[in-house]
Amino acid sequence: MRPEADGFVVIDLLGRELSGPTDWFSAEELLESTGIGYLADPFEMLHNGSWVRVRLTEVSPDGIRVKNEDWGDMNADFIEHRLPFPMPDSLRPLQR
Repeated sequence: MRPEADGFVVIDLLGRELSGPTDWFSAEELLESTGIGYLADPFEMLHNGSWVRVRLTEVSPDGIRVKNEDWGDMNADFIEHRLPFPMPDSLRPLQR
């Protein structure tokens, strides 16, 4: 959470703002209900003009790491990309 005006803005682990200024109790409720499960969801990254399916491998204020989706294939090439924090527009949850 980030203090702002007379309230708090909720920010997820990818650096996305989830709310405008709200009271502490509501901000905590939103964080709790959001959880961290979204970190295991598939994402896609804009790479060379096309959206490529990726998985998050590391998230910190130092940056975000993703790898090309390999669906658990141990023989697949491990292709990793480093992105800035907070999450850039070139990374988004998978559009289905």
